[in-house]
Amino acid sequence: MKVLVAYASRHGATKGIAERIAATLEQRGLDVAVRPAASAGQARDYDAFVIGSAAYMSHWLKEATNFVRRQRGVLASRPVWLFSSGPIGTATVDEKGRDVIEASVPQEFAEFGMAIHPRDQHVFFGAYDPDAEPVGLIERIGARFTRMPSIRQAIPAGDFRDWPKIEAWAEGIARELQLLGATVPADA
Repeated sequence: MKVLVAYASRHGATKGIAERIAATLEQRGLDVAVRPAASAGQARDYDAFVIGSAAYMSHWLKEATNFVRRQRGVLASRPVWLFSSGPIGTATVDEKGRDVIEASVPQEFAEFGMAIHPRDQHVFFGAYDPDAEPVGLIERIGARFTRMPSIRQAIPAGDFRDWPKIEAWAEGIARELQLLGATVPADA
């Protein structure tokens, strides 16, 4: 079974999650390709998909969103899992009392849930390096503010990815795909 793990990552944290998912699937004997969503190719070449993106301001990056929208027909006919990365820090509840993971679900999950019926959608904690080179206009403008000491202290820096949780999620995908086995047609 050929599995595509496609991702959109601005600073590399989501790419790292995608690579860990792919490695876990490969360890379970699956044929896995890891590709940036912008250059992932045709969905029809794969039997199953794990698609992820960093989320900023409640939205996936356009490369991942565009991939899902372009390949919607094929994705709707095959097993798909979606993931997002974004929240940072160690708090599980925000200042308004909301679950941080639930508050970080990207808006695209609702659209994609109805369009392609993914088997699961998951949000993982991400990483933040305040010294990373800004990407894009909004980050360049925002970089001035995030360098201010009061703001810099308020935004938690570090790698908050929970590798055991990511691997456990990927293990669940591998088990499900192995159960599906040959029941997934390559040309559906």
